Amino acid sequence: MKFSAKIIAELLNAEIAGDPMVEIDKLSKIEEGIAGSLTFLANPKYTHYIYSTKASIVIVNKDFVPEQPMTATLIRVDSAYQAFAKLLEIYNQIKFNKTGISQQAFISRNAVVGKNAYIGEFAYVGENARIGNNVKIYPQAFIGDNTVIGDNTIIYSGVKIYSDNIIGKECTFHSGVVIGADGFGFAPNGEHYFTKVAQIGNVIIEDEVEIGANTTVDRATLGSTIIHKGVKLDNLIQIAHNVEIGENTVIISQTGIAGSTKIGKNCMIGGQVGIIGHLKIADNIKIAAQSGVAASLLEEGACYQGSPAYKIRDYQKSYIFFQKLPAMAKRLEELEKSVKGKE
Repeated sequence: MKFSAKIIAELLNAEIAGDPMVEIDKLSKIEEGIAGSLTFLANPKYTHYIYSTKASIVIVNKDFVPEQPMTATLIRVDSAYQAFAKLLEIYNQIKFNKTGISQQAFISRNAVVGKNAYIGEFAYVGENARIGNNVKIYPQAFIGDNTVIGDNTIIYSGVKIYSDNIIGKECTFHSGVVIGADGFGFAPNGEHYFTKVAQIGNVIIEDEVEIGANTTVDRATLGSTIIHKGVKLDNLIQIAHNVEIGENTVIISQTGIAGSTKIGKNCMIGGQVGIIGHLKIADNIKIAAQSGVAASLLEEGACYQGSPAYKIRDYQKSYIFFQKLPAMAKRLEELEKSVKGKE
């Protein structure tokens, strides 16, 4: 599909500088722009590209003032980055706006499917499942018995949602996500033998949660594992049984959170962080990548790093001394030799 600068400006409530009728049918990076494409300029480091890009339309901040001649039509907005993000979302909605139920999908007779839903080939919808309006379930996804999925949620190919789970509105689950597999519950029963503890709880995921590819969220032993509204989980994350994650918390890939830990709202947790079970993480906390959290972090708004994790400034100061250890050890050896020589 083609869009004119005029139409794009109307979508963004923006101003146009240049030809309002120029059309684009693709998006590009500013340094790789070609005729018929739209790009944006948000980072000042890329400003020089705007004078050489072949892109037909460039979204810029309102305060941008050209210092050289240029050929592209400009669309002026308050925030070029946010405006481009909005266009990407619109583009995705158009690109993935599928409806209808494939004849090759399986839907249980007593399942309820809302209006304008899309259910692709070889998808499975179990007994008593309730699928909301405008939900998209891509091919080969599995929706277990008694599971509820809210309006406008997207379930990509290969997602597995076990039985009895509750998914909110406007969520997005990428391929390979598993929701509601058993938590890691085993009781010692004699030497080198463990008895499985039945995991009979569920997972509750509130509205506007996005979960990246191959991330897993285990069901609770009793009660619920809870992911609150607005949480964003990257790829390859493990969320164990009975964990609770507060609103708008962001967690990066390869992080693992052990059972029954409670994480506050608006937290930011870096990649490859390990958090042991039964801890409490306060609101607005930041944890740097590759940290190991072995005790509760209760000071709201604090930032932590290291393994075991402690205040980031203290960690950075300590690391300076750690880097100097070889030189300090060598100096100590020399002092010992000097003392022995005098003796």
